[in-house]
Amino acid sequence: MFRLHRFLLACLLIVGVANPVHAGDAGRILIVVSGEGRDQGKTRPGYEFDELSQAWLIFKANGFAVDVASPQGGAVEADKYNAQEPFNAALLADADAMRVLADTRATREVKARDYAAVYVVGGKGAMFDLPRDAALTTLLADAYEHGAVIGAVCHGPAALADVRLRDGTPLVQGKAMTGFTNEEEALFGKRWAKEFPWLLEDRLRARGAQWQEAPLMMVKVVVDGRLVTGQNPYSTAGVAEAIVRATGRTPVARTPWRDELTMALAALARDGDIAGARDALATDTARYHVDLLGLLGYYQAQAATRDDDLRPALQLMQLAMPYMAQPELKLGAAEAHLRLGERNEAKALVQRVLAATPDMKEAKTLLQRIDG
Repeated sequence: MFRLHRFLLACLLIVGVANPVHAGDAGRILIVVSGEGRDQGKTRPGYEFDELSQAWLIFKANGFAVDVASPQGGAVEADKYNAQEPFNAALLADADAMRVLADTRATREVKARDYAAVYVVGGKGAMFDLPRDAALTTLLADAYEHGAVIGAVCHGPAALADVRLRDGTPLVQGKAMTGFTNEEEALFGKRWAKEFPWLLEDRLRARGAQWQEAPLMMVKVVVDGRLVTGQNPYSTAGVAEAIVRATGRTPVARTPWRDELTMALAALARDGDIAGARDALATDTARYHVDLLGLLGYYQAQAATRDDDLRPALQLMQLAMPYMAQPELKLGAAEAHLRLGERNEAKALVQRVLAATPDMKEAKTLLQRIDG
């Protein structure tokens, strides 16, 4: 009888390895953050608080308990963030959450089997300490093989780059996924990227990931079975809800945050419904983060190498322009018009800037280019 029991147990273990039992009933999610940060990212880059707070609130709203771990444990520091954003303010007001962040668990002390999912927060610090944390690499492999959902956003997928399963296969090999792109890094990673051990997109492609990406800083969430990844900070809420779904739960209804509504408006405009986006913005401007809309268009224009990419970027700037007084936005739009061969439109915008700020050197220089 004892031998039969051992035989059946062995069979169950073999089945469990080949077909991991879904961990969705565990009721806990582990959030992993970088412990690299110092001085709000000035001395050393850390983690993105927005990517922590949004996911935390969504996980808790869907009935999960949340733990937080970092490579060394203890207190961790985020890069500079806006404490007034509703999702950040809500987490900052949660005394229990603040106690957890003040004393995170070390990854070497965490057991993979305790969690329905492991979610890795991004931020440039993730490029430094997460990939070299052997305990985290083992934790992620064990969690995945025991049926947990693995999620990561922005630079968070750096933690997955060198994770190998029991048969030696890279976790990401053959998996559809995304993360902070080379294009995004070229614009926003200039200070620290030169110190990265590798660029995230390059490393994941080299490990066999089936890389996907959206236009610069647009929302992108990729789900491949129990692997969920997001391209950038604006993908965080989508990643968190996809993780909830992957554990077998249906995310509870909620009111989208202002950044989510703004990115949805940007997607509407890029999909061709400029009039619809303009009307929505005019009807209830306060619902949207207009500066984000303008900056999104501005930076997309900087990155654009084709007219087909430049035109949508210009349209985003034009959507935001009636609500933004910054002359730099008008000059960015004028530059886009010029690149598109629309000199009259470009000149009109520069003249508007000079009428308000006659001594602005950048405007004078651009006008000379237009007239030259």
